[in-house]
Amino acid sequence: MKILYKKFLLEAEAIDPIIMPAYKGSTLRGGFGNVFKRITCPFRNKECNGCMLKPGCIYAYVYETHPMDDAGIMNMNKYEKIPHPFVIEPPEEKTSTYRPGERITFNLILIGRAIDFIPYFIYTFDELGKIGIGRGRGKYRLKTVIDNNKEIYSAKENAIKPSNPDILDIPEKNEFLPQESKNHNRLKLTINTPVRILYNRRLTSYLEFHILMRNLLRRIGLLYYFHCEKNPPAWDHKIIIKEAEDVKIHKNNLRWFDWERYSTRQHAKMKMGGLIGDIVYEGNIKPFMPYLKAGEIFHIGKGTSFGLGKYVIENLNIESLEN
Repeated sequence: MKILYKKFLLEAEAIDPIIMPAYKGSTLRGGFGNVFKRITCPFRNKECNGCMLKPGCIYAYVYETHPMDDAGIMNMNKYEKIPHPFVIEPPEEKTSTYRPGERITFNLILIGRAIDFIPYFIYTFDELGKIGIGRGRGKYRLKTVIDNNKEIYSAKENAIKPSNPDILDIPEKNEFLPQESKNHNRLKLTINTPVRILYNRRLTSYLEFHILMRNLLRRIGLLYYFHCEKNPPAWDHKIIIKEAEDVKIHKNNLRWFDWERYSTRQHAKMKMGGLIGDIVYEGNIKPFMPYLKAGEIFHIGKGTSFGLGKYVIENLNIESLEN
């Protein structure tokens, strides 16, 4: 299974004072969505459902991302939407005010066919800077867009250079060793932005390894099917989950973190709490590494499009930890 993706670094400069909450992902995605629809949709005040242009509409594909006629794939009939083909990773600093002249940087990850729409994303973020963002609509200037240390856009040239996608190759066949032959090691997973994972229709506050893997398999599989090749993954989901249940929690330092965002669509504040911190798993970790590394790029859980579910993994040496 080969998933095409691209990670871009966007650098902006504040023109006015810009005031945003400590976590800026929802502000960036909300502002992006409003401008993106204005740019790409001829019916700005119309919902996507029932629109005759929806099958070929860039906005509907990127931002609404409904399953349409593929609702039966991987039980998508249980869900309203499929995963968005983009992730906005907001600035890591907790500062809430950017003064004129200060730099603002954030990442944009595009997946599959969405990579072709990078000019629309760049143009949207450029226009958003002219409209303003955050409390008081502070304006900024989009200065550069970087792809693997290569500048593909600059405000000076006002042109977008082509870039080649990266490829993530995830095996679809797993050969799990007999119990007596398995190698046990430990893996530390550090969660940087709140993880919101539904298990048995409830947000989980205890992230067992098999729950993590269930979410990863579903997210990776749906991204591949709907945004890459239109083929369901060939892996044996039941066997992978059965093996994942043998991986246990060695140390759990996760905690629940509550925060709110304002939804302009629903005109209401929404609670977006989730797990942050770190957790150490112990067991036969190696067969799961391709999925875990994919999750580092694509995030996990709900709210990934505005940066939730970001984590990093670290292999740990059991012997050094015992001393």
